[in-house]
Amino acid sequence: MTTAEAAGRRGPLTGVRVVELAGIGPGPFAAMLLADLGADVVRVDRPGGAGLGIDAAHDITNRNKRSVVVDLKSPHGPARVLDLAARADVLIEGYRPGVAERLGVGPVACHARNPRLVYGRMTGWGQDGPLAPRAGHDIAYIALTGTLGMIGEPDTPPAVPANLLGDYAGGSLYLVVGVLAALHHARATGTGQVVDAAIVDGAAHLSAMIHGMLAAGAWQDRRGTNLLDGGCPYYGAYETADGRYMAVGALEQRFYDEFTGLLGLDDERAGARTDHTRWGELREAVAARFKSRTQQEWTAVFEGSDACVAPVLSLGEAPHHPHLAARGTFTEHAGLTQPAPAPRFSATPTAVRTAPARPGDGAAAVARDWDLPALLEDGNDGKDEAGEVVV
Repeated sequence: MTTAEAAGRRGPLTGVRVVELAGIGPGPFAAMLLADLGADVVRVDRPGGAGLGIDAAHDITNRNKRSVVVDLKSPHGPARVLDLAARADVLIEGYRPGVAERLGVGPVACHARNPRLVYGRMTGWGQDGPLAPRAGHDIAYIALTGTLGMIGEPDTPPAVPANLLGDYAGGSLYLVVGVLAALHHARATGTGQVVDAAIVDGAAHLSAMIHGMLAAGAWQDRRGTNLLDGGCPYYGAYETADGRYMAVGALEQRFYDEFTGLLGLDDERAGARTDHTRWGELREAVAARFKSRTQQEWTAVFEGSDACVAPVLSLGEAPHHPHLAARGTFTEHAGLTQPAPAPRFSATPTAVRTAPARPGDGAAAVARDWDLPALLEDGNDGKDEAGEVVV
């Protein structure tokens, strides 16, 4: 896709203005999703950059955004953010409770300037409760909600799912859902509100179906013993002859029958599907069969079938899988291979339009487009002696 083509694919949130107070983890990802959907996202970076130290040119979560640098501890800093909030539809912040208020950019101050503003707050523990003021990271949030304890083998420590389950699934996605719902309400009524998106709330909400199964007696409250947690021998991952893995999800009878047929499992063990006392025996048989061939060989065996079996690929391999390549699930922009925007829209298609915004990259354009010339008053055309944009 050419730059011109990408520029013409703005997405369904075209015209929505978002202010993102820079942070790490779920806040930037949520803002990236809004930007992917077409929103005009202005990231307010702090002097010195974010905490993780990743090269800004490779921080994909800052794609499709523009950036200004504001020192919120300077005399004019809060006023600059409030000027942006006055012209925005949405503001997102990820500070600990009370910090935005102490900096002068909390919900009360912002709503005094813009009553229609949707003020999105992203935290791990939430805005209230005993742990609200405490530090934390993804792994602690999902630990307390019971979701971490569901993942892994029964006699080993829980498996850590990177920061996908807490930060991004329980955090970013719930923040975006809340922001869009509140934006719909604000446009209908003229009244903004605060969205309190806590990772503990979102991660707990994700387990709703499992809690229903637990109440019905269809789920044991310990990992590695259930249908969807690796306890089931036909829903899990198996090592192949070359040390790679195949993922199996043959839950329904007709998919299971196709799976066992292609795997070459004998009829005697195939009957162990519904007999939990024989699951161990069945797992050993399945594992032995997978160990007899390489991942590539098994991939060829199951290709084109409804056995619900797939090779376990690495991050580097995934973009080259024929299906993902055909759909354009991954894309390349500015030399970076990255996931393409999702989901997809028939009337308002999305695209990666710009490379990750470096701190201060876009101050002059934001000052013009948002009618905020004051953004450039404190430097020489918005740049300091090192060439960095400052406000």
